[in-house]
Amino acid sequence: MTTTDNSPASESDPTFDAQWDAGEMGCGELLLKLRKRLRDMPGQIIRLVAHDRGAIEDIPSYCRITGHQLLHVDPKRGIFLIKAKA
Repeated sequence: MTTTDNSPASESDPTFDAQWDAGEMGCGELLLKLRKRLRDMPGQIIRLVAHDRGAIEDIPSYCRITGHQLLHVDPKRGIFLIKAKA
């Protein structure tokens, strides 16, 4: 996981604690790896970049089911900000 200096990537993005670019990774593998990352950072915010077409539906559903908070979605850029449950 790449940590950041807590600075937004652009003026429209909220701040975050960690960043992960999953690229074109398929949602099955993406969700398994995301689960581990979120488990290791309770209460923190991760900025996820995911370009798999299913991510726009799968990531919000995953957050709703697991109790993580989806703070921001930018579907055009494939960016998700997720606050890990504490």
